[in-house]
Amino acid sequence: MSFSVSGKTAIVTGAAAGIGLAIARHLVDKGANVMFADIDETRLEAEVGEEARAEGPVRMFGGDLTEKLTIANLISATIDAFDRVDILVNANRRMVTSDLLSPEADGVEELWRQNVLTALRMSQITAKRMIQHAARSETEAGTTVGTIINISSITAQTTRPELLAYSMAAAAMDQMTRSLAVGLASKGIRVNAIAFGSVMSASLQAALKENPGFRDEIADATPLNRIAAPAEMAETVQFLASDASGFITGQVLTVDGGRSILDAVPAPAH
Repeated sequence: MSFSVSGKTAIVTGAAAGIGLAIARHLVDKGANVMFADIDETRLEAEVGEEARAEGPVRMFGGDLTEKLTIANLISATIDAFDRVDILVNANRRMVTSDLLSPEADGVEELWRQNVLTALRMSQITAKRMIQHAARSETEAGTTVGTIINISSITAQTTRPELLAYSMAAAAMDQMTRSLAVGLASKGIRVNAIAFGSVMSASLQAALKENPGFRDEIADATPLNRIAAPAEMAETVQFLASDASGFITGQVLTVDGGRSILDAVPAPAH
């Protein structure tokens, strides 16, 4: 089996910074056409604006993906640029802390809309386009038509009251992954998720600026005793997007240096 993603077309959401940016960059480096999508148009421009205008393997799309019309426009822009979508990486996510007893400040509705519904709507619309393209190209039955990869978190399996909304959203993302995987398997679309922890995400970078001591706490709570670079997540995405994982679907693959297997995790999860 091949780990190659060369010649495939990917959409990566949350691609202006952190893990999303690392994933998108990695896929481009491995020969894929990539649409970098994010709500932060200024940062997108700074990161890939010049490349996107060169009409090579990089394009960018700025917009609020909590809006269905924006999602439809993103898919259309990708089809216009590259004629197809083979890979969707739902890396668009936020992390907020929750005030457990405050309906106004628990963050549940915000993260449900931002982290869960955005990924679901992106997956639904992209899957339809994947199926349509396979029908037009008369793709042979039994072959992979497309892959969807959701970025989740180990907080789905841990209990931290201050991360109520974030952990609920992550748990929902995991179950959404399984449901879509079963429902889309007959269409040739594989759906998996990566639950990460102890990875240098944009939110963790921000937390470390406020409290540098978190770095040692997180490393101490991680059996491999370090924080992973975002590029290590990108390698896992490549595996799940490639033919090397052709018989894998509905799985939540944990990338956390062993952190989630410990009974107690004293440092905040990002």
